[in-house]
Amino acid sequence: MLKKILKSYDYSLIVVVALLAVFGLIMIYSASMVTAIQRYGYESDHFFDRQLIYLLASALAFLFFAIVPYKMYLNNKVLVPLVVLLLGSLLGVLIFGTVAGNAQSWYQIGPVRLQPAEFVKIGIIVYLSAVYAKKQPYINEFNKGVLPPLVLLVLVCFFIALQPDYGTAMLIALISGSIILSSGMNLKNIIKLISLGLVMSIPAILFLRDHIFSETRLERFKVLSNPFAEDIAQSSGYHLVNSFLALGAGGLKGLGLGQSIQKLGYLPEPHTDFIMAVIAEELGVLGVLFVLFSLGYIVLKGIYIGLKGKDPFGSLLCIGIASMIGIQSFVNLAGISGLIPLTGVPLPFLSYGGSSLLQLSIAMGILVNVSMFVNYEKKFKNKENIEVHTNVHGNNSNTFYLRK
Repeated sequence: MLKKILKSYDYSLIVVVALLAVFGLIMIYSASMVTAIQRYGYESDHFFDRQLIYLLASALAFLFFAIVPYKMYLNNKVLVPLVVLLLGSLLGVLIFGTVAGNAQSWYQIGPVRLQPAEFVKIGIIVYLSAVYAKKQPYINEFNKGVLPPLVLLVLVCFFIALQPDYGTAMLIALISGSIILSSGMNLKNIIKLISLGLVMSIPAILFLRDHIFSETRLERFKVLSNPFAEDIAQSSGYHLVNSFLALGAGGLKGLGLGQSIQKLGYLPEPHTDFIMAVIAEELGVLGVLFVLFSLGYIVLKGIYIGLKGKDPFGSLLCIGIASMIGIQSFVNLAGISGLIPLTGVPLPFLSYGGSSLLQLSIAMGILVNVSMFVNYEKKFKNKENIEVHTNVHGNNSNTFYLRK
């Protein structure tokens, strides 16, 4: 039994995740060693050492969630505490949280900082996947099958917006949208849902208009038109200009590992938001392609597992996790390349940060666990449910396959 389970794990997915995490650790050291000394007064390996600790803790979390059967999350004894934890952590951070980056989004526990909104991403994926999987028999009844789970989603996004962290709130809304669209509800209910969302967003925008349409945020849109303009390049467009310089300097093979110029005080957060710019400058197109293909493989593999699985809960989990990684990657890369305003969203598995790496490892552990069950059912369970009966008549042999 154990041997069959071990054979059913998707080791290609595990290897790609491990390679990305280790590659990210190396690039964090390269990108942060100057910033650690000049900006923070730390040792050059300060961020590397901390990320290494986060990576080891995340590896343990990955193993745990890769082993625990994902179907246990369907139990109300798990779902109810999960909802309480999600809302409680977000309410608590508004009261007891620490401000960093103009948002009260963190718990400070000694030397460790935790961002609950990161863990809310995987929490909301599990919750919505479980609830919509249970509602499959009546998924097209709008008031009973579609609407109730969205109350929690609205509350979660609202509390995160109050921090304020509109980037994460937007991400959670988009990730949730991918699960909702994949839940099996008909087009009529999807249109109803979109219409309801538009109507509800109006009072929310009016309530938060001073934050949403602040001068700083509006300036981010203005920057996109021409960050090199004389009145912008040295002010609000400074970060984007230096990101462009880093992205364009690497060429095919890059300047060499550790040889980035833009990380020497020009890029504001070279080891977090702008780590891909440093990768492009030091490792060139080849380094960028490695990251893009690796992230793309994880996303496509997650969608493939979701489509291949027969269990609605497992399928929705896979699609939600794949969407989370895909959307977050797009938002980060589009931000540093000037396609959309900068949002401060980290690049999965690569950007510095314990909360992000830990929740991604939990998510990947769940994805690998779902994949294991799908592969096990395909490889072994179907074979175990088949009896082979052979009748021999002289020199002729007829084989019949009968399901038990």
